[in-house]
Amino acid sequence: MAEAYDAIVIGTGQAGPPLAVRLAAAGRRVAIVERKRFGGTCVNNGCIPTKTLVASARAAWVARNAAAYGVVVVGDVRVDMREVKARKDAIVAESTGNIERWLRGAPNVTVVQGHARFDAPTTVSVDGRMLTAPQIFVNVGGRPAVPPIAGLAEVDYLTSTGMMEVSTLPEHLVVVGGSYIGLEFAQMYRRFGSRVTVVEMAPRLIAREDEEVSTAVQRILEREGIEVRTGAKCLAVARRGNGVAVNVECEREPREIVGSHLLLAVGRVPNTGDLGLDRAGVATDAKGYIPVDDRLATNVPGIYALGDANGRGAFTHTSYNDYEIVAANLLDGDDRKLSDRFPVYALFTDPPLARAGMSVQEARASGRPVLVGRRDMKRVGRARERGETQGFMQVLVDGQTQRILGAALLGIEADEAIHCIIDVMSAGAPHTAIRRAVHIHPTVAELIPTLLGELQPLA
Repeated sequence: MAEAYDAIVIGTGQAGPPLAVRLAAAGRRVAIVERKRFGGTCVNNGCIPTKTLVASARAAWVARNAAAYGVVVVGDVRVDMREVKARKDAIVAESTGNIERWLRGAPNVTVVQGHARFDAPTTVSVDGRMLTAPQIFVNVGGRPAVPPIAGLAEVDYLTSTGMMEVSTLPEHLVVVGGSYIGLEFAQMYRRFGSRVTVVEMAPRLIAREDEEVSTAVQRILEREGIEVRTGAKCLAVARRGNGVAVNVECEREPREIVGSHLLLAVGRVPNTGDLGLDRAGVATDAKGYIPVDDRLATNVPGIYALGDANGRGAFTHTSYNDYEIVAANLLDGDDRKLSDRFPVYALFTDPPLARAGMSVQEARASGRPVLVGRRDMKRVGRARERGETQGFMQVLVDGQTQRILGAALLGIEADEAIHCIIDVMSAGAPHTAIRRAVHIHPTVAELIPTLLGELQPLA
């Protein structure tokens, strides 16, 4: 006999738990289904563990460069990868445990463990257990993509998920994919002590960014000894002794790169293929994403898709915003929309790249009169004090409305400084809201009003 609920949430990633608890607090009987580990990608093999590893890698980098700050470190700096992994595992376990305890202790919330599949628009089976509800929220996340590379079935390889289980130091890590995930792993393992080569098929790294940004990021990585091979065509892999050879070129030498370990970092795909969506009549696109309207509703009344599965933002913060939109509209009588938000994200290399809104290329294509303010990080007091002056800050402004169109901050603490720009953009306020503000000295953010006072027409 089916168990009747008011709502079913499938998946405990970023959007799922707060939505389940919020619905339950409003008096609805809620079931939340998790087939594996509580917390989804971010907590288990995404944001939390990778940034924990980044922190360990930075500690090693600081120790090796201590002499530049007048600090003497006696002996070689050695990284204990087992301890690095143990620290990461402990932080992950605490996070997943907190989420599970929160859900199991929430009134009106029933936790169901197992693999959920639709049987009908209002019915879900979980390993033989039948659940029904008039509203179902799909929050199943995504997983690393494995591209059809010739020879891949014959070699061992890692993905961002598999890297979470590595407790030894690769001698030579070859990273296929020169975008956000790949570059974070490349830098952290170089700082741990591996030789690292990044292989990218596109003409430049992080190709969605402006060329100036891509070039600057590549230079930062190459200064740390990371080898970069862009424009890698004829990609194929093969065994070479105990390692793997990556063919990167048909004509130009060297044609192959031989490493001890291979990491595939070429994007992600949604976990929608085994949900039985067809039995509920829920549409998916060619890549498996679930199309949604401006309020996260699918083509089937009562079924919503949140987080990575809807293809409208592959970030933890966009997933959480999906929850906020749905909860506000269903419970608060609000009318929040996906179209109200604009792109905001960061690449957590060191220094980080923080982005909001339009790129230079997009601003030019918009046909607006665009103003730009720019400042190199070597002119920022906080960066000089810390001895980390790589990068630049750039903000784009609409010459007519005076509103900020976008920003790219590449430099120390950029991932925090960007938020004063995001807040003003979200408020729809003119750039003068920052320009006339008094910021604290000495910080990175204090220079944003200064560069906004030096706006020039975009060339």
